[in-house]
Amino acid sequence: MSLKKTLGIIGGTGQLGSAMATAWLESGCLAPDSLWISNRTGNSAGFDTWPDITFTNSNQALADACDIIVLSVPPALIESVRIEARGKLVFSVMAGVSLEALSDLTGSSRVIRAMSSPAARQRLAYSPWTAPDGLPGPDREAVNTLLSACGLSDEVQDERQIEVFTALTGPVPGFAAFFADAMVRYALANGVAPEIAVRAVKQLFLASGQIMSADAISPEDRVKEMIDYAGTTASGLVRMQELDLPRLIAEGFEASTARVRTIAGGD
Repeated sequence: MSLKKTLGIIGGTGQLGSAMATAWLESGCLAPDSLWISNRTGNSAGFDTWPDITFTNSNQALADACDIIVLSVPPALIESVRIEARGKLVFSVMAGVSLEALSDLTGSSRVIRAMSSPAARQRLAYSPWTAPDGLPGPDREAVNTLLSACGLSDEVQDERQIEVFTALTGPVPGFAAFFADAMVRYALANGVAPEIAVRAVKQLFLASGQIMSADAISPEDRVKEMIDYAGTTASGLVRMQELDLPRLIAEGFEASTARVRTIAGGD
């Protein structure tokens, strides 16, 4: 679906902003001549394929020209996105920045808080979002169109859930890479050559992701199925349960979620 709006990304040459822009352009969701990008220098680094994009170093010029404004800068630079955008649709993928803060920064009541990941470039991101009660239906449809072009998207109940997903699904491939590294280390400790260990584990995660994505059953049911089969994998899974590994993992995620709730304040 093509969005018939002019859209601007503040911070559009950063890792996340450029990944989302690439997804929108390559999917046909957004025409290049409908896209504005602002950064500190106004240069077009990384977007040479699309000469019709407008680049600027003025966030306010972008806000004045666009129907939809996307905020994608590090939370530490939050004050740099203070603009006058009254009446415009604003959505943010800045970690830890509340809907109330977005309205204060932009003067707009049409604000949406979302989270995505650099996997948007491959259209593999999961991008949840939330909005104030009373946001017009066309605004919701526009944001759903944009985020769905980056992968999968859901509207969630409240901002606390955005914070949880910022920790869970935002850091691609951070947590998955941590577990993969533990598997590689186990293989190395048992004499497997490093390049083979890494190749094998990467392929495992690729296959697992594709299988689970297509699965009609939940991960919980898949684990139960493996345990009930009572094979070699079951022995490992049962031992991990005995060690209360899920609780330790949850503590790690809780630390990340707690950081989300303070990061925009610079704590």
